[in-house]
Amino acid sequence: MTSPEPQTFSPLEKRVTLIALMIVFLLSALDQTIVSTAMPRIVAQLSGLDLYPWVTTAYLLASTVMVPIYGKLSDIYGRKPILVIGISLFMAGSMLCGLSGEFGALPLLGGGMTQLIVFRAIQGLGGAALITSAFAVIADLYPPRERAKLGGLFGSTFGLASVIGPLIGGFFTDLPTAHLFGYDVAGWRWVFYINLPLAGLALFMILVEMPRLTHRTGGKIDFAGAALLLTTFVPFLLALSWGGTAGWSAPHILGLFALAAVSLIAFLLVEARVANPIISLSLFRNRTFATGNLSAFLMFMAFMGMVSFLPLYMQLGLGLPATTSGLAMMPLTVGLIMAATASGFLVNKLGRYKLVMVGGAALTTLAAFLLSQTPSDAGLFDLMWRVTLLGLGLGPAQSVFNLATQNAVPREQLGVATSAGQFFRQVGSTVGVAVFGAVLTHNLAAPMTHRVSADPTAQVRTLSLADLEKLALSSRAQAEPGAPTVAAVDPAVRETVTSAILGVIFAGFIVCLLGFTATLLVPDLPLTPRPKPVDVHTLGEAPGEPPADPA
Repeated sequence: MTSPEPQTFSPLEKRVTLIALMIVFLLSALDQTIVSTAMPRIVAQLSGLDLYPWVTTAYLLASTVMVPIYGKLSDIYGRKPILVIGISLFMAGSMLCGLSGEFGALPLLGGGMTQLIVFRAIQGLGGAALITSAFAVIADLYPPRERAKLGGLFGSTFGLASVIGPLIGGFFTDLPTAHLFGYDVAGWRWVFYINLPLAGLALFMILVEMPRLTHRTGGKIDFAGAALLLTTFVPFLLALSWGGTAGWSAPHILGLFALAAVSLIAFLLVEARVANPIISLSLFRNRTFATGNLSAFLMFMAFMGMVSFLPLYMQLGLGLPATTSGLAMMPLTVGLIMAATASGFLVNKLGRYKLVMVGGAALTTLAAFLLSQTPSDAGLFDLMWRVTLLGLGLGPAQSVFNLATQNAVPREQLGVATSAGQFFRQVGSTVGVAVFGAVLTHNLAAPMTHRVSADPTAQVRTLSLADLEKLALSSRAQAEPGAPTVAAVDPAVRETVTSAILGVIFAGFIVCLLGFTATLLVPDLPLTPRPKPVDVHTLGEAPGEPPADPA
């Protein structure tokens, strides 16, 4: 019996699909950064300062928990329908976000900020399908060696989004407000409306030219597993987000952790018994899948944990203006883009990925250590070359880990394996920000007895995140005559802030070291070539195998 002939795709189908995937991938990556610049104006117009963090948290929570679910659905029903559904949800969420507050208070949703948070969650539900499906479709259309180059290209796109996102958000936010039929059509709302024409173009290209991939596995949806996955990670991520401010021993924080733990146990029991699990536990017996995702989880945890607090260190520790600190972060992105692109071409040339993975992890670990040892009197250049090293080390993590996992799993598990990898990276990023924020809070609360003043009668003092906010506000006005500046703050306070943030970065170095160790355990498998079409006149011959022995 012969195996089915592999699908073939025309150059036009592959080219148009690739362009459409890059558009939706860019949009999904942009929506994680573009809103930040517009948030002060949004809060001023919609009110609800106490809900400020939830505009970002709602998107991340919805997208994170849906990633593995979309991966399984794409394995069952095919990539194209799931991608179309994801783009449609993303467009609907974008339109609703732009209309937030325009209709006054709505039943069940309340005022403008609550509406925006709910609509951002809808955006996240669609955004999860965009990134997951993009990598899975690339795996369907291209063999691993070609996929390596494209993975580097997508990694560069993610880095580019982190740079241009805040700039685009600031540009649209500063546009004068305009009205059409009584509704606002300019200003910060275009941060969301800009998604509509671009996503619409990508949707048209996918509907017209993307081939209907025929590898679908069939089966039923694991509704119980999906529900338990949601009740595992939503409480877990909420507890991590709230624990640093509410206190880790608060009853509701402990309750959320307990709910997450019980749900996780139930999830594992269900996934071990159902025929079509959301995340197949058998994947964890695959050494490449297990070690690769562990390493990616740790590296992204360290990356987001350090990068989130580096601008704070530049402004409050080194006394740099906010604009200068933003420009000082650009070498990180430039290094990340360069390394992500170069690593893709290098893996394609070598036909192996282990050397690139280990080299990137080692460079990231070295850069984290060097950043943690930054002297208190460091200049801008001294800081920028360390940040550049960090970007160069992180570049391969944007694409090579994903490629290694795809290369090690059967074709029918490509979707779920790809989505699981993206899921662990996003959870790692969220955990990193929450855990490192808790480390910073702990470091700031340490007594400053010997640092407050030379006066032996000085009282013991502590700092809080609220104190940092006040210092950050004062740092904006450094150029204004008579305004309070970071330089005017008590030197003991600056010393405490510097020490606390460098302690966070050193914790990032420890996590990087663990990630580097996990990377060393990833098997070095050769990249498999695309199976050749079967000669139907040759019996007993499977794609990619030598002809059957006549004997």
